[in-house]
Amino acid sequence: MRMRKLAAVCLLLLLSGCTGEQAGIGGQGAASANVSNDGGNMKKIVMIIAPAMFRDEELLVPRQYFESRGMKVTLASTKRGPCNGARGAVVNSDLTLNEVNVSNFDAVLFVGGGGTPTIRKEARALEIAQEAVAQGKVLGAICWATTTLAKAGVLEGKNATVWVGQDSEFGMGTNEYIESMGATYVAKGVVVDGKIATADGPAHAQEWAEEIEKLLKQ
Repeated sequence: MRMRKLAAVCLLLLLSGCTGEQAGIGGQGAASANVSNDGGNMKKIVMIIAPAMFRDEELLVPRQYFESRGMKVTLASTKRGPCNGARGAVVNSDLTLNEVNVSNFDAVLFVGGGGTPTIRKEARALEIAQEAVAQGKVLGAICWATTTLAKAGVLEGKNATVWVGQDSEFGMGTNEYIESMGATYVAKGVVVDGKIATADGPAHAQEWAEEIEKLLKQ
């Protein structure tokens, strides 16, 4: 009888030890899951817009797409606060250009529209594009904003597309301008070359966003 009781006690101790070990493993798994779901792997994107006359769809369509895929989108402009789209959208800029730290983001994207020259004339905007390339970030521009990348000198030797129209600042077509800065103009809706994705306008905003997502997964 005494031997049976001793065997039963040993069995209980063994079982409780296994249960405790399994609980410990489960606890570590939960902690790991919390880390991965806590934004540690969340892709961060900064989208740069003009304070007025940015093209609404070129911001809103990609931003909605990125956020629906679990990415964090930050807006930057020449100022903080309300910025007005060409078609009535009003959004809040989170950062000024001078506050943008490229190392904090996985992708840097320039939105086009009639306000493009306002951003393009800012030295800091050009520096941001240059820093994105130097740091190996995904870099993008849509519509007229491709000329900002060209002016920054980051399209030399690259294939790119752009909204085609006359650019009064440069006295030539936008496609001619990017080629004068070393790019090869490609007449397509979206063009990807390395880590740089360009699009020709709002009709291809969704496709542009999808290509950027692919680059972020590489």
